[in-house]
Amino acid sequence: MEDTAAVPLDAETKVAERPGDHHSELRLWLRLLTCTNMIEGEIRRRLRDAFHVTLPRFDLMAQLDKNPGGMTLGELSSRMMVSNGNVTGLVERLLAQGLLDRRPSPNDRRAQLVSLSGEGRRVFRAMARTHENWIAEIFAGLNPGDIDDMMRLLGKAKASTARMVAGKDAS
Repeated sequence: MEDTAAVPLDAETKVAERPGDHHSELRLWLRLLTCTNMIEGEIRRRLRDAFHVTLPRFDLMAQLDKNPGGMTLGELSSRMMVSNGNVTGLVERLLAQGLLDRRPSPNDRRAQLVSLSGEGRRVFRAMARTHENWIAEIFAGLNPGDIDDMMRLLGKAKASTARMVAGKDAS
């Protein structure tokens, strides 16, 4: 019996020849997840402390800022990848604070369009400027080349994931 443990394998060969040996892929996934959780936790804390707002409310306002003509609850739900019920609760709270406006959709009388009110746009843009500075602070330890390399590699990881997901949908 040949000892293949000493033979260096590339990732494709390793997957094909040693399907149970995915330590580096698992470590990569855990590293990405840890970074995401750390960054998200810090942003959540800062939004709460500085603006008394939750990350989901910030995200909803960001969607509306990008779509000044307004969006239906279904569109918001789809863009934010959350349930309609979650979006409804967020919208109701932001409406009560005077940060959103609501009007009937001209295309579907059953649907309502929500958009940022003038005050909502002012509040959101102040938060967004601060949020952008926080992100820059979080990544201050990376130089522009590091950021370019990470963007390129994460783009490849995203494309790999998209291919796998698309292949699963075809099955």
